[in-house]
Amino acid sequence: MGLAQYPILALTGPRQSGKTTLLREYFSDYIYVSLENPDIRKFAKNNPNQFLAQYNNKVILDEVQQAPQLFSYLQTKVDNDKIMGQYILSGSHNFQLMERITQSLAGRVALFELLPFDIKELQAANLLPTYWRELAVKGFYPAIYDRNLDSAVFYKNYVKTYIERDVAMVTNIQDKRRFQNFLGLCAARHGQLLNLNNLANECGISQPTAKSWLSILESSYLVFLLPPYFQNFSKRIVKTSKLYFYDTGLVCYLLGIRSVSDLTDYNLQGSLFENMVVADMVKQNEHKQLLHEYWFWRDSAGKEVDLLIKNGTKYTIFEVKSTATISDRLFANLDYFERLTRGNVKSKNLIYGGDHGQDRQDYTVYSWNDVV
Repeated sequence: MGLAQYPILALTGPRQSGKTTLLREYFSDYIYVSLENPDIRKFAKNNPNQFLAQYNNKVILDEVQQAPQLFSYLQTKVDNDKIMGQYILSGSHNFQLMERITQSLAGRVALFELLPFDIKELQAANLLPTYWRELAVKGFYPAIYDRNLDSAVFYKNYVKTYIERDVAMVTNIQDKRRFQNFLGLCAARHGQLLNLNNLANECGISQPTAKSWLSILESSYLVFLLPPYFQNFSKRIVKTSKLYFYDTGLVCYLLGIRSVSDLTDYNLQGSLFENMVVADMVKQNEHKQLLHEYWFWRDSAGKEVDLLIKNGTKYTIFEVKSTATISDRLFANLDYFERLTRGNVKSKNLIYGGDHGQDRQDYTVYSWNDVV
């Protein structure tokens, strides 16, 4: 995990993604120190040199952003000691943590993200629901499975904690109700092209404020933007990013969906499935350090490739459809993109809502629970 190449490893990710559990269980040979403890935090703030002299090797500093004074001293400490894997840093307020790292520890840190469970992790733990709709509504946060929590109750508390504590600590948002409304409006636009002006107008805020608030949601790993691929192949193309959530359970909660029986809208099912699949591939990319870069492609006529990876001069492309029935029309956009690239496509893939994959002559078909 980079411990042999860097003096510091930093583990980031959303609140409740299991960072502390991972660190305490898989790095048991490290001393665990939480700066949430007020006595330890006071020690670190008032006597950083003495603190680091006491905790000088193979130490986990959790919630380290609580003592920002430490970062400059950490820089000097690791530069002098030259010990690889000397410290592991983690924290819930990722925007604060990353700001301190980029200011003081650039080049000394290996960065890793722990996102909510991906489908393969749930599968390996025998926790994966039988149907994708059940999974989409339930969500992917470890606590839901570990403590068998009702997902709606979990997300209610999660949103309240996030807005009341996390957001309040890093930004001066006076109108918390309006910020929560902004979060809900983002949920209503999951899987869609991002239109900041429209989002700002509907929320009753300025465009710069909407941009700032969206940045907060990105920094706290609630949402991410999938960029468009700009190669136009002599066609007019869309150059606006698409908005996705890392966790569809949060989307469902914000949209008032409490059970699978509430998922009656076919279009909503389609966008939710797309969000779940795209987010899962992004999560696996981080968890497995695959180092892929993902885009989507769409032209002005609405022809679209949901997910695209470029391998040298070749493309790996994906169509994502919630249907459980495979028909030839599902491959039309993949074939269209291949023609535009003059056959410069490495593989054409369909991810669908059914239970069985297929290896066809020109395509690979993946079940929703079998995407690598």
